[in-house]
Amino acid sequence: MLAPLRSQLNSMRIILASGSPRRQEYIHNLGLKNVELCPSLFDESTVDPKNYPNYEEFVEAVAYGKAEEVYERLKNDEKKPDLIISADTIVTFDGKIFGKPKTHDVAFQMLNELKGRGHVVYTGCVLKFHDKTVKFTEHTKVYFGKLTEAQIQAYVDTNEPLDKAGGYGIQGVGGCLIERIEGDYFTVVGLPLYRLSSEICKLLNYDMK
Repeated sequence: MLAPLRSQLNSMRIILASGSPRRQEYIHNLGLKNVELCPSLFDESTVDPKNYPNYEEFVEAVAYGKAEEVYERLKNDEKKPDLIISADTIVTFDGKIFGKPKTHDVAFQMLNELKGRGHVVYTGCVLKFHDKTVKFTEHTKVYFGKLTEAQIQAYVDTNEPLDKAGGYGIQGVGGCLIERIEGDYFTVVGLPLYRLSSEICKLLNYDMK
């Protein structure tokens, strides 16, 4: 989708406000080879979900905080960023937000709640392009299969759940836990590529008709 804009985009300084090599790899797969990783130092705990009417606005607020922090840090560089991309992903179930578990016990508890049920993953993204800011959110419903406690514990013991929202990674061993999804796979991974590409095309005034 971005192929007609590749030359223009690759002449820009593009920053991914993330420390995730996985997200960088997905950006590279779009044909953007010069994207820099810059982990945001934004304190996500300053954004309270209770202050937002829905999950979409909350996850966009976190992504916006990440983008703004990186912009403020880099805006005085000799070559300022042309485009900053940030994203944040949450797992929601039964009115609760499941973040990244810090211990094996918390990961086990999360997965034990999610087993055999459906939950919703939201990924909010922010694009800062010069003086323009675009925010958007995509969501996907994920259905876990039936799992025994022994199966859950074996997965937790891989340590994969400890840096993943909801305690699992669909792109890793955790994919074996998932029966099916409804929506965009890349939303669950943490970077909805189709919507991201569409919004970049709009920012650069590329006519997709």
